Amino acid sequence: QMQLVESGGGLVQAGGSLRLSCAASGRTFTTRTMGWFRQAPGKEREFVAAISGGGGRRDYLDSVKGRFTISRDNAKNTVYLQMNSLKPEDTAVYYCAADRPYSGFHLRSSEYDYWGQGTQVTVSS
Repeated sequence: QMQLVESGGGLVQAGGSLRLSCAASGRTFTTRTMGWFRQAPGKEREFVAAISGGGGRRDYLDSVKGRFTISRDNAKNTVYLQMNSLKPEDTAVYYCAADRPYSGFHLRSSEYDYWGQGTQVTVSS
């Protein structure tokens, strides 16, 4: 079992920055790819970013490349999403997710085992 707790969401003006954190419980954190997903009202959940267990591989949604950075601190069982140059279209509930142990690097939400409760990010124009 693994529990994921996100924090760091909030209201920010366009062009601003936020840093999301996701604290994970359990002993298998380093064996799992971690991902961030988001869901805006009336839209399907979409992939935002992922990072491999050791941190050596990362991938991003095209629309956030150059603005968002995913990172992890395995000593703290925590994954981060630094979001810069935020746009109104980034407004959504952001979810942290954990892939299955030793299962590779995935971008589809169906591949992820555990999910956090979500944190709201609202970007005003």
